[in-house]
Amino acid sequence: MLSLVFFLLAASAQATPPADGKLWWPKGGRQPRSYHHLEGDVRWRQLYSSTHFFLSLDGSGKVQGTRRKDSIVEIRSVNVGIVAIRSVHSGFYLAMNRKGRVYGTKEYSPNCKFKERIEENGYNTYSSFHWHHKGRPMFISLNRKGIPQRGINTRRQRLSTHFLPLTVF
Repeated sequence: MLSLVFFLLAASAQATPPADGKLWWPKGGRQPRSYHHLEGDVRWRQLYSSTHFFLSLDGSGKVQGTRRKDSIVEIRSVNVGIVAIRSVHSGFYLAMNRKGRVYGTKEYSPNCKFKERIEENGYNTYSSFHWHHKGRPMFISLNRKGIPQRGINTRRQRLSTHFLPLTVF
């Protein structure tokens, strides 16, 4: 058994690259995965915060938490793990500026990209793809009163940054 392991290790160490010199995965690394089928995916959801509010963008572009269940957002996959969030009713995109303030905008911009991460408790967190504060990601967060917090004051571990995407019927 042990000799078989040594044989396999020796055989893999002697592997040579193709004659044309075109490697399609990094040397010594893992084969890259292709997730192009996930790009452009559109989901209609209600983002329910762990602080018991639904994320809402009103007609003026103001971001807030609401208890009403009519706040539906469209989560569009821009790239693998990168999403854009747009309100279905008002048409405003959710965005974050460099100071961590969340706001609504009619035009799609790099400020509208968020990294979507599924946490261990089943909730999702959304951090700004474009902006960081002192090397740390800035998250979308609703405090216990439903008021959005600035991204510079947020951490992934805080429950105020956790959102449950509920399906819309």
